[in-house]
Amino acid sequence: MSTAAHDALIDLMIVAATSDSAITEKELVRISALVDRLPVFEGFDRKRLEDVANACADRLNQIGLDAVVDAAIDALPVKLQDTAYAVAVEVTAVDLYLEQEELRFLELLRDKLTLDRLTTAAIEVAARARHRKLPVAS
Repeated sequence: MSTAAHDALIDLMIVAATSDSAITEKELVRISALVDRLPVFEGFDRKRLEDVANACADRLNQIGLDAVVDAAIDALPVKLQDTAYAVAVEVTAVDLYLEQEELRFLELLRDKLTLDRLTTAAIEVAARARHRKLPVAS
């Protein structure tokens, strides 16, 4: 896969993490873990992660959210649009509570991708299931 596609996926994860205006340690750890373990990131130079993330943050400040998201989607092959949505959801779901800003970002991303509503709903439900914890015994 191309460097541009890897960078685009990372950009979408960074935008998802910053959509509520504060990137948390849990979100950073999740992004790092996804890059380390997902097959789509095979061949990605792990040493570039911080630089790619910082460049994304700079572009967010310079050109804004819509432009960064549009550029990321344009850099992705169509067959990776479900993957792009899945990694964005994975990052926002890490704390099992989505702020309104995160929900709005996911809605914006859904609207920009060519995915059907059933696919996006399945991705969202699967992410919630993966992040669920057992209740603490009283």
